[in-house]
Amino acid sequence: MKNHLKVPIALAISLMLFNCSTEKSTEKIFQDGEIIRMGKANLKDKIMGGWAGQVIGCTYGGPTEFQWNGTMIGDHVPIPWDENQMLWWFENSPGLYDDVYMDLTFVQVFEEHGLDAPAELHARAFANSEYPLWHANQAARYNILNGMMPPASGHWKNNPHADDIDFQIEADFAGLMSPGMINAASAITDPIAHIMNYGDGWYGGVFVAAMYSQAFISDDIQFVVREALKAIPQESRFYKTIADVIQWHQMYPDDWKRTWFEIQKKWTAEKGCPDGVFKAFNIDASVNAAYIVLGLLYGDGDYGKTIDISTRAGYDSDCNPSNAAGILGTMMGYSNIPDYWKQGLDKVESKKFAYTDISLLDVYEIGYGHALQMIERNGGKIADEQVEIKYQKVQPVRFEESFQGLYPVKRISKTWGDLWSGFGPGKEAFKEKFTGSAVVVSGRVEKKNRNLPDYELSLDVYLNDTLMETVVMPTRQNLRKHEVYWNYELPEQAHEIRLVPRDFPEGYQLVVNALIIYSNTAPGNQTYY
Repeated sequence: MKNHLKVPIALAISLMLFNCSTEKSTEKIFQDGEIIRMGKANLKDKIMGGWAGQVIGCTYGGPTEFQWNGTMIGDHVPIPWDENQMLWWFENSPGLYDDVYMDLTFVQVFEEHGLDAPAELHARAFANSEYPLWHANQAARYNILNGMMPPASGHWKNNPHADDIDFQIEADFAGLMSPGMINAASAITDPIAHIMNYGDGWYGGVFVAAMYSQAFISDDIQFVVREALKAIPQESRFYKTIADVIQWHQMYPDDWKRTWFEIQKKWTAEKGCPDGVFKAFNIDASVNAAYIVLGLLYGDGDYGKTIDISTRAGYDSDCNPSNAAGILGTMMGYSNIPDYWKQGLDKVESKKFAYTDISLLDVYEIGYGHALQMIERNGGKIADEQVEIKYQKVQPVRFEESFQGLYPVKRISKTWGDLWSGFGPGKEAFKEKFTGSAVVVSGRVEKKNRNLPDYELSLDVYLNDTLMETVVMPTRQNLRKHEVYWNYELPEQAHEIRLVPRDFPEGYQLVVNALIIYSNTAPGNQTYY
């Protein structure tokens, strides 16, 4: 990659500070293979705290999700909390809990097919589900339903959203079934994460699962965060982002907003997601993980403060507090979550999550059962009243990088005119010139009249008069193609792209939102780490 001469010095300084902070810790350092004994009741209480915490955090942040992009939610902005909040969302907007019912898809596959269920079973259950999806998840669903299975379905060359937050918000289950067994948690994430993500998108799930795993055996939140980060390759952008948050917390221990500004200045340049490049919107896994850590470190074990900070950091401000509240809930245990934050939980615990046959009460039991199985298969023992967990010294997962050697240089967003329906075969619909080494065409197909039946529209994509692909784009929301077209492997030169409708009956239309152009060379005024 270009323009990386500054990285070794900056990384060395960051790692020096990071290692110094580790040496000062008074937290017990577990040895690889050390036996940790825990009462069964305590284990289950922690699992319940993790699942319940996700619902609490997600509910609290629900009204703010992506309403504050590139800015924090001011202290003057009220965020409601009372005994009816969870019930209202369950009954009126159950899609809020995609953080949970997405997890439950994989939990259910494990329950039905065993803990060795292959990625293909998870992928098919995920792709054929009825719930709506977005970003990396929807791009992967389209790939799978059109014959591309994991890991190809999540690879960045096949999925422009590979670094997005999707698996990060869905990875809680992997940590909750792996108490104190951090490498086992990472192993669970690998095949499932690559259904929809790659690189930093995978690392978000590894990191979240690792924090859950450590939260079972330590009540030092700083230790939990630092140990979990060791699961991430140090050369990755994800690692560097979180290492910076840890360092800034040490520098400004009483000012989370100062650290928020440092994150904003250094790490919020979106590279992958077509909806966020050169815009305030950011659903990247690494920056949203930074806001999870922001809440955990500055919350310092206070449940309400943790959730509030992760929410007020903005961006995906329901998913981030959901992860933070679940991790802290695991550490504290269900019985120790303050009553104020559990108010109303009893009204929804028996309710099935949307698109599932599983409730919180169900997953408390299922998750506990999976944890017992994982303990035994990883060298631990199950006795009448307690478990013996064989601790795993954390090992980093392999290095992956999405969009390697590519740098966004231009976003073309203009009114091209109405790309209406009714084109005859071969009639040109769209044409644009650009110079670069990669292009993403952001857009959609839609019905002009909602009463029309869903249809699979098709169009030909030409680059420099060469037919590159015939794209099939269903109008049905759950089957849609998230972007019209992308190509990350072009020669760096001038190009012309044309979209020619092949099958667009009257009443259907193509809408092109933007072209995102990439180069092999970073612009002079931008630094990519």
